[in-house]
Amino acid sequence: MAPWPPFSPHVLLMLLQLLCPVLPLTQAHHFSAPNTTFNRLALAPGQGTLYVGAVNRLFQLSPQLQLKSMAVTGPVFDSPDCVPFHDPAECPQARLTNNANQLLLVSSRARELVACGQVRQGVCEKRSLEDVAKVLYQAEDPGDGQFVAANNAGVATVGLVVPAPGRDLLLVARGLAGKLSGGVPPLTVRQLAGPQPFSSEGLGRLVVGDFSDYNNSYVGAFADTQFAYFVFCRRGARAQAEYHSYVARVCLGDANLYSYVEVPLTCQGQGLIQAAFLTPGALLGTFAAGPRGAQAALCAFPLAELHGSMEEARRLCYTAGGRSPSGKEEATVEYGVTSRCVTLPPDSPESYPCGDEHTPSPIAGRQPLEARPLLRLGQPISAVAALQADGYTIAFLGDTQGQLHKVFLNGSQGQVYHSQQVGPPGSAVSRDLLVDGSGNHLYVLTAQQVKAVPGGLGTCGLRAHTRHLCSLLPIQVDRVPVAACPQFSDCTSCLQARDPLCGWCVLQGRCTRKAQCGQAAQPNRWLWSCEENSHCPHIQSLLPTHHPRQEQGQVTLSVSRLPTLATDEYLHCAFGDYDSLAHVEGSHVACVTPPQDQLPLNPPGTDHITLSLALMFEDVAVAVTDFSFYDCSAVQALGAAAPCRACVGSLWRCHWCPQSSCCTYGEHCPEGERTIYSAQEVHTQVRGPGACPRVEGLVGPPLVPVAWESRLALRVRNLQHFRGLPGSYHCWLELPGELQRLPASLEETVGDAGLIYCQAHQFHPSMAQRELPVPIYVTRGEGQRLDNAQTLHVTLYDCAAGHPDCSHCQAANRSLGCVWCSHNQPTCRYGPLCPPRTVQLLCPTPSIDTIEPLTGPPEGGLALTILGSNLGRDFADVQGAVSVAGRPCSPDPFLYRISARIVCVTSPAPSGTTGPIQVAIENRPPGISTQHFTYQDPVLLSLSPQWGPLAGGTQLTIWGQHLQTGGNISAFVGSQPCPIQEPVCPEAIVCHTMPQANPGEAVVRVVFGHAQRTLLTSPFRYTANPQLVVAEPSVSFRGGGRLIRVRGTGLDVVQQPLLSVWLEAEEAMQAAGTLSWNPSPRRSCGAPTAAPRACVQLGGGLLQCSTICSVNSSSLLLCQSPAVLDGARPLRVFFTLDNMHVDFASTNGGQDFLYQPNPRLVPLSREGPARPYRLKPGNVLDVEGEGLSLGISKEEVRVHIGNGECLVKTLTLTHLYCEPPPQAPQPANGSSTLPRFVVQMGNVRLDLGPVQYEAEPVLSAFPVEAQVGLGIGTAVLIAAVLLLTLMYRHKSKQALRDYQKVLVQLENLEIGVGDQCRKEFTDLMTEMTDLSSDLEASGIPFLDYRTYAERVFFPGHGSCPLQPTFEGPGEEGCRAPLCQGLTQLSNLLNSKLFLLTLVHTLEEQPSFSQRDRCHVASLLSLALHSKLEYLTDIMRTLLGDLAAHYVHKNPKLMLRRTETMVEKLLTNWLSICLYAFLREVAGEPLYMLLRAIQYQVDKGPVDAVTGKAKRTLNNSRLLREDVEFRPLTLMVLAGPEAAGATGSSVVQRVPARVLDTDTITQVKEKVLDQVYKGTPFSLRPSVHALDLEWRSGLAGHLTLSDEDLTSVTQNHWKRLNTLQHYKVPDGATVGLIPQLHNGGAISQSLAQSCPLGESESHGPEARICPQELEAGRQESWSCHRPCLGLPSTLPADIPMLEDSEEGGVHLWHLVRATEEPEGAKVRRGSLRERERAQAKAIPEIYLTRLLSMKGTLQKFVDDAFQAILSVNRPVPIAVKYLFDFLDELAEKHGIEDPETLHIWKTNSLLLRFWVNTLKNPQLIFDVRVSDNVDAILAVIAQTFMDSCSVSEHKVGRDSPVNKLLYAREIPRYKQMVERYYCDVRQSSPASYQEMNSALAELSGNYTSAPHCLEALQELYKHIHRYYDQIISALEADPVGQKMQLACRLQQIAALVENKVTDL
Repeated sequence: MAPWPPFSPHVLLMLLQLLCPVLPLTQAHHFSAPNTTFNRLALAPGQGTLYVGAVNRLFQLSPQLQLKSMAVTGPVFDSPDCVPFHDPAECPQARLTNNANQLLLVSSRARELVACGQVRQGVCEKRSLEDVAKVLYQAEDPGDGQFVAANNAGVATVGLVVPAPGRDLLLVARGLAGKLSGGVPPLTVRQLAGPQPFSSEGLGRLVVGDFSDYNNSYVGAFADTQFAYFVFCRRGARAQAEYHSYVARVCLGDANLYSYVEVPLTCQGQGLIQAAFLTPGALLGTFAAGPRGAQAALCAFPLAELHGSMEEARRLCYTAGGRSPSGKEEATVEYGVTSRCVTLPPDSPESYPCGDEHTPSPIAGRQPLEARPLLRLGQPISAVAALQADGYTIAFLGDTQGQLHKVFLNGSQGQVYHSQQVGPPGSAVSRDLLVDGSGNHLYVLTAQQVKAVPGGLGTCGLRAHTRHLCSLLPIQVDRVPVAACPQFSDCTSCLQARDPLCGWCVLQGRCTRKAQCGQAAQPNRWLWSCEENSHCPHIQSLLPTHHPRQEQGQVTLSVSRLPTLATDEYLHCAFGDYDSLAHVEGSHVACVTPPQDQLPLNPPGTDHITLSLALMFEDVAVAVTDFSFYDCSAVQALGAAAPCRACVGSLWRCHWCPQSSCCTYGEHCPEGERTIYSAQEVHTQVRGPGACPRVEGLVGPPLVPVAWESRLALRVRNLQHFRGLPGSYHCWLELPGELQRLPASLEETVGDAGLIYCQAHQFHPSMAQRELPVPIYVTRGEGQRLDNAQTLHVTLYDCAAGHPDCSHCQAANRSLGCVWCSHNQPTCRYGPLCPPRTVQLLCPTPSIDTIEPLTGPPEGGLALTILGSNLGRDFADVQGAVSVAGRPCSPDPFLYRISARIVCVTSPAPSGTTGPIQVAIENRPPGISTQHFTYQDPVLLSLSPQWGPLAGGTQLTIWGQHLQTGGNISAFVGSQPCPIQEPVCPEAIVCHTMPQANPGEAVVRVVFGHAQRTLLTSPFRYTANPQLVVAEPSVSFRGGGRLIRVRGTGLDVVQQPLLSVWLEAEEAMQAAGTLSWNPSPRRSCGAPTAAPRACVQLGGGLLQCSTICSVNSSSLLLCQSPAVLDGARPLRVFFTLDNMHVDFASTNGGQDFLYQPNPRLVPLSREGPARPYRLKPGNVLDVEGEGLSLGISKEEVRVHIGNGECLVKTLTLTHLYCEPPPQAPQPANGSSTLPRFVVQMGNVRLDLGPVQYEAEPVLSAFPVEAQVGLGIGTAVLIAAVLLLTLMYRHKSKQALRDYQKVLVQLENLEIGVGDQCRKEFTDLMTEMTDLSSDLEASGIPFLDYRTYAERVFFPGHGSCPLQPTFEGPGEEGCRAPLCQGLTQLSNLLNSKLFLLTLVHTLEEQPSFSQRDRCHVASLLSLALHSKLEYLTDIMRTLLGDLAAHYVHKNPKLMLRRTETMVEKLLTNWLSICLYAFLREVAGEPLYMLLRAIQYQVDKGPVDAVTGKAKRTLNNSRLLREDVEFRPLTLMVLAGPEAAGATGSSVVQRVPARVLDTDTITQVKEKVLDQVYKGTPFSLRPSVHALDLEWRSGLAGHLTLSDEDLTSVTQNHWKRLNTLQHYKVPDGATVGLIPQLHNGGAISQSLAQSCPLGESESHGPEARICPQELEAGRQESWSCHRPCLGLPSTLPADIPMLEDSEEGGVHLWHLVRATEEPEGAKVRRGSLRERERAQAKAIPEIYLTRLLSMKGTLQKFVDDAFQAILSVNRPVPIAVKYLFDFLDELAEKHGIEDPETLHIWKTNSLLLRFWVNTLKNPQLIFDVRVSDNVDAILAVIAQTFMDSCSVSEHKVGRDSPVNKLLYAREIPRYKQMVERYYCDVRQSSPASYQEMNSALAELSGNYTSAPHCLEALQELYKHIHRYYDQIISALEADPVGQKMQLACRLQQIAALVENKVTDL
């Protein structure tokens, strides 16, 4: 009945610490455990340790949620219908049950943790508070009085540990759960100490008359100093259906529950209570609200009112029979008990405050205690907690969406001031909401989901509407601060948070709780966040608001909410980095400004510097504002155009000194100088910009003609400031490129106004410009500039600029005085500059340069553009003056340009009319054009194509005559415009259609100006858009050119489909160079349309490369993949179908198009690409390369030898096989003499060099005369020799060709089984996914460490072979000396000298066999397991001796075999050290590999007699016959009643997959595997203890067996019965029943021949003894002696079963053992001949099966190898320690050969430990390993051994098939081994201290082994056997003599053998 943990606690604790790291303290803390559901929380007062109760686990966490300890509590074999049991037979319905924690409480007085689970009827246990893994008490045989918690996880259990005189009591309340809990009262008082902890004997119980009437559902339990309270929901008495909320109260000292009183609770208008919490003054409860309880309300019940209501109920029931003065029953005795309310003396309630035996109990008040809701929320509340701090109550509410709400309870209302997401969205907060002892943090459980379980009662919220059980599945614990004050960094955010626990600590400058702020009670030192109208300290005013930087001064600050300071505290002001002591008077603070040299410079372009002015307390800013320091001289510099106005009009108090022309900050200017004060000075008249001397403007117009002498006059004001002072004036004009200075004079001053005249001057600007604005200003004296009142400038104008002809000149503004002057060269001039009589009043004849267009429609309405000169001075000149071909043309006034352009609209005229354009302006001869305009009639004839897709984009060509008519031509298809592609040709217009909404016909029309032509005879038809369905293949080389077949519908409507790719790379765009192009290049009339280029440059650094697809049919496009430039990265591949763009991924199931690197091929000739490759005719060419099949298939590759083709036979990733032409082809071009070998893969062309055919040897043609001379005899001899030579060569070539063809066939076969592999792999991964989900619940069936060690130490035994031998009748007297002697032997083994002498002496004995060495080494490993450090030291010494021995012989042979004791010790040592690595890292992939193999083997038939299977990796185990089989699914009855009558409701039907060819025993094995999956094999029933019964209907029962009377016997051969034999249909119902007799099944007879314990694989079928190991050869370990167990089925080479013969009758299953397979019917010969015979049978018979099996299992084999070789994982410390030691040995003995060191490491670890583990998974797992699985594992283990070899792995024609299978993977595995050795070498060294620490931890794993004395006794037997030799060796050693080792051994011998000695 002990729990069955899937992991040991230590291993799981380490795993959880890795998976659940604790975050730093600055972040939110949380804790979770993978695949673990949390139930309850408990907090240890004082120390703050948190305990988490979970399903099958208990966790102990630090206050920061760091994992400290963990205990495993399940799963357990249990049933809620059974009392706790020891023997599983006592409870047949028991199942492996998860143990959910129901109650978790802390007993502070006893320093104990009370934990109650749901299993074993809710029995509790006590654990240590310091370490939850330590169990202090656990009931061995609990009685029903110790059943505490509910045995159903969905039924709530609550409890309290309450103090009583001298002891603690446990109060537990629980709901009704299960039939066995009917006798457990809902409320009990239990003892925690004493002989029977948790028993309620002699203590109070809430006795209930009928549990079905009173099914209480408890919400919470609480206690204060006097009472315990229980909050719950229940129905009323007498089976009332309606539920109500209640609170019950019990006195803490009342152990008999005499004081039990309960009253109803109602939250006005709300539903049932959901969660509760007890505060010092009130009971808080959250109630369901709204429709179906989707909302919540919070109510508070004051404890005074609660106690008053209960005392009233108690008084009425004690003294008034439960009735009020009005006679109404207001109190009663509830729960169906016989007690009734009575009439006792009136003082009884006071006399018996906690009741007594004679007082009625339990009392229930009828009058509910009602409260008004404090708060309503929009979602259900599942948890509540509260905290009282600083006089306020804060409630914490957790809702069902994972949010935590903080509520401020203020009087009669509550306010949510903060909400935060704690758990994942949609999760719920569990009811265990705990506040830590400091009141600073909250521990929150969040739940993953809410499950409804019919028939139960969970939280009260669902009772009002449903009868389902609500259970929360918490998955995470969070530590949440109750107040987030530190997260508010400033005062404003702190106060705006409105957090009642927070406030701004002014002098600390941070947001804190009140207790954390020093002297918070002083005024304004701590500002509460929730205070009304609360605001932060701030500076209300400054006096002055700014200050000149040139002088120091005092600033006075008015500060609100200035904190009160102590006498030794002071404030200071910080002006930026300058500090100044502050003087405080009330709310005013005075500070001195910094001196000028302490201020930073003004920023460029500004007149001030603004600094932060902070009022500081120490280094904390109390209030902050900005303060500016200004510089008046900078103000003047910035206002250069008006310095006085800038000075006195600025923000600062700056004054202007006009005489010195400076801006000053003082009170006035220097003595004697008048001052213009700042505008801010309101008490003086001379102030502001209005008092500044200034220039107000020009006198007269600002126009000044160029080259004409002009005098400028300016109006000035306020020059009286200079009166009486000498000074000259100047005018300044800012001409382009120069500054013109003109002397000026001041005249005509009247008051403060006057005039200044500038000297007359001719202006000649450097640039000719029609009008040039020139700024002007005035200065006085040396640079004293007068202000310009506004922007002041004069305009220089030049008549010649911008007036190219007479009409332009005469159209100029008359105020400029421009005239057309004909003097010398006619031009436009200023009037006075033109000589008399040269002014031309009439302009020349109009000149027409060009007209556009030259044609127009006869309807007119065409806008005609006329360009020329002298085309009128204004529009009135040309209105009605234009004619075209004699027809009037109306000018457009809006498009008319003076003298240069006329746009007019033509009038109608007959077609063919032609003529010039004429412009006739009044009083001048008309201007006539040289070009003629023609009226012509455009005609539309046809269009092509006549249809296109709705998406548009069709290039439409409109054919006709005179289409080049007019200049404004537009085309339309229906109502949609069709943009025209330029140019328009006379016979054709090309446009592109726009998208259309609906299919149908649309008329094509063309508009020529106002004329329209329509093509009615052939409308354009819109068709449905093309649809792309699938495009394949989806991969190509970067070189492109691969043919992509695109299938779809309506593809023939696309004119130019493209396949495009977007590329991202600057290098690619630079490489593209001039590839930037327009996808629609401009065409010319009559020229063919240019094909688009390959690439186009897009914006954003993208390049688009495209290829044109050909339209094969309406359903097929043929495209070539675009090439990808070097250095470019493909971003998007898509199809362009005119206007449509379709991503490639949408046609390929969402998978993008993939570009692979271009292939690389090795030149044919090894001598170089220029040298010819010599090809022998008939040979298959093998070309090597890389990535050959990544982007192309075999059929697409073209290989040419000259002009001949080499037919590609096979294409793999690294090889291309092709069959060349039989005869040498001609070169493809005449430039070379030899044909070249060229491979074409799409656009990728690879030239591998020339090929030279080797000619067949031809005999030289001798002259006829010579032949006659040689003689006939010589000719015959030569002919015979040549004939023999040719025959030999022919045979050799034929054999080579056959071999190459076999290789090609192998490649083809591997490709052929690819689909089968993928299907099998998909099925297998589905099965493995289901297995993974099962493992999450049950775990991997690891053996416990003790069993694992026994199986490794003593392979071949079902369990440890050491059994007690000294316990028996009459031997009691011998036992004490024997034990004493063995104890002394154990002490003697601690002598290193003795132990080494013992080992060396034993190994020197000739009769000490190799098996004896293994046995003694394991006995030593067991005896010294508690001293692993010492054992490691012994092993190191012996390994050093072994190395010294082999160094003088052959170092590579060391550790090759297990010939010495140290080699077996090394095996055991590795097994001990790597056990944790096996469980945590390598175990899962090894187990998944084992299950995958088993699943694949079971899917095919297996011969029960020969053991051969259809699905295997082992050639010798392959069933070579094609056996027809059919999979069946049987419905297996599983449950307690499965063996009895049918129809039981508890029987479950479990589907089981079998084959119709399976024997009955095979069916039973598969059924047990599937019914008991997740159950360790040793805990399953034996297959031979059960019979299979086929059930059909109610009465049809047939027991099936392997052999019975119906078995078929023919010619002395009896066939085993199968499901096919019994004709069992698919879906049949079967049951497993206990076997009533021993049948004659084949497996039964085999089992009887096995040693005890092996027929059911309770012990490991270890078929390998680690006694012989050879790394250099590919061999498995072998045993010299038969130390192994028998297999469960016969070997493959035994023809028949001798012990199954019955009178000469032989058994068979699928094939008879004497039948020879087809591949074996060849003549008997050598092994090589048999292999050749099998090789010929490869294609048709069995190689495909081996390949399919290999491909299906490949992923799992890779995963296992990667786990073994620690890929991406840290190396175990033992491996590092061992490898470092081997390196030391090599260095010590001067071995520098890396191959030798590689062999040592391989022999010591990989082959010694991991190969054994691979081949024998039963060493680590509690599983059954069949012979077929074992044979497959042997092939995989052999592959692993080949991968570890340093020799090159070569396979040839004669290689075994098992080696050929993994020939391609072994090089990759070799690289993994090399990387592993490299990683170990580079990892940090394993120090002696670290290794010893690890060994000390491992030593404790076997300390409680009961076989230590037995091991010593067994070891002594070997010592006794060679006693004399050992004594002699000890006495011969001088050190041993001093230590008296021989004497001590003699004493041990006397004690063990019970002899009297004279020593």
